[in-house]
Amino acid sequence: LVLAAGVAISAASVLAQSSPAMLTVTSPTVTAGQPIPEQHTADGENTSPAFAWTGAPATTRSFALICDDPDVPMPQPFVHWVIYNIPAPARGLPANLPIDPEAPMPAAIAGAVQGPSGFRRPIYRGPAPPPGKVHHYHFTVYALDVADLPGGLNKAQLVEAMAGHIVGQGDLVATYERHPPAQR
Repeated sequence: LVLAAGVAISAASVLAQSSPAMLTVTSPTVTAGQPIPEQHTADGENTSPAFAWTGAPATTRSFALICDDPDVPMPQPFVHWVIYNIPAPARGLPANLPIDPEAPMPAAIAGAVQGPSGFRRPIYRGPAPPPGKVHHYHFTVYALDVADLPGGLNKAQLVEAMAGHIVGQGDLVATYERHPPAQR
């Protein structure tokens, strides 16, 4: 390809520029490939885990996180958490975010919005799968080149609003298996 100024660039270079940067997502309590601690599940306190991320490009204006479970016997993964409009300076989320939709977010993520999950409420709701099968929970973080998305977006609406605006992406996949009551 040749740009108007006469500078040549390769097609591979253009593709690389349009591909989202790889974010590294970590958590002090949730470990990739390992069971989610009970405190973050419906069998425990059901508190949202803390997350951190690195690798966001300079064009990042906000972040979003979606947690879903593709192992449910449904046409689409079950959504456990939608949070977006996380300010660009934030490099993560604190644990135990408010479950009251009217409660303010912590100062470090002021302006962040929780959207409705599969439970139709704008809060984190941890794993609670039927007993007997390991489920995988995908905590996917998106770096976006837009900010101030409208409030109240569910996963499908957020994904649509993010189309063409994802400049970075990474995920942490953890598991959870519920055991019959006699085995707990």
